[in-house]
Amino acid sequence: MDEKKKDLPQLIEIEPLQDGYRWVAITAMLLAIGIILHTVSPNVGGVTPNWTIAMYSIVINLTNPKLSQALGIGFIAGLTLVPSSKSAFPLGNLASEIAGATVCCIMVKAMLAAGFGSWRLRPFITGFVATMVSGGLFTFILKIVLGLPLTVWVYAMLPVVAVVGVLNALITFLLYAPVRKLFFVQEDER
Repeated sequence: MDEKKKDLPQLIEIEPLQDGYRWVAITAMLLAIGIILHTVSPNVGGVTPNWTIAMYSIVINLTNPKLSQALGIGFIAGLTLVPSSKSAFPLGNLASEIAGATVCCIMVKAMLAAGFGSWRLRPFITGFVATMVSGGLFTFILKIVLGLPLTVWVYAMLPVVAVVGVLNALITFLLYAPVRKLFFVQEDER
């Protein structure tokens, strides 16, 4: 019997990292909230905030994910927007949200590397630029699919994207601090 116990490998117990996947839960929760708000928000004068972009901008600012994770966030955001899209070409959301999340991630990484980690306007700027990239690409895809002239895209569609960009930047900025407090609630209590 003792020889059999010697041959068995020792079991090693490893403590899991506490909250190692909290970013996944926060991402899922905020994307779900963004999709719901995107679905129920009324269109006022041709403008509706894109809550999903604002939510993934908050997540990316909070978690500073790897680029591959940001691509995943953008893909999931785009995929979930397809059924709730109010546009003529909902599949454009896949490309546009991947682009928006990727640019947001690159900007966050660049700002952190440049020492702007605690800059209060970081969520505002990244939310605005992510919306401009996502909305610009989405409307350009829509222009191509619908065969619209370039002047319609430049003078009609891009100004709407800019207005939505400002709205999303404000949403990202205003919600960042409360979500950050929720995200780091256990660390603050220690």
